[in-house]
Amino acid sequence: MSVSLRDLTHENFDECINLRVREDQAGLVASNVYSLAQAQVDHEVTPLAIYDDDTMVGFLMFGLDDEDGRYWLLRLMVDHRYQGKGYARQAMEQLIERLRTRFSCPALYLSFPQRNEHAARLFLNLGFTPTGEHIGEEAVYRLRLDYMP
Repeated sequence: MSVSLRDLTHENFDECINLRVREDQAGLVASNVYSLAQAQVDHEVTPLAIYDDDTMVGFLMFGLDDEDGRYWLLRLMVDHRYQGKGYARQAMEQLIERLRTRFSCPALYLSFPQRNEHAARLFLNLGFTPTGEHIGEEAVYRLRLDYMP
């Protein structure tokens, strides 16, 4: 497995919008179409495709929030055909390294519905901790990057 994060282009746009989560995960993450539309109007966010060699397996999006000055993971999804194979973890590890080295990012924030047990397990295993904040029904988590080895 050779996971990489790549820019979205005219060539891979259709492939990205055709990625799908499982039916029981619908509503846990915004659609890729919505996310890409958001990226067109919010120029502080970066959408990236997750690839295994030349196969697109997922999508993520991160950005700097002008209001709170925090970097946020806004989306993370792996297509239903590729879930459970470690792609989300490897993509997150690459994103974390990118934020630390290219952006000098001190921390990464994210939020997710508490019923999303898979997300909770992934993010806790990566070292995220709850902040005690909530956005609607979603709990906010933070990963400190400024002291990671």
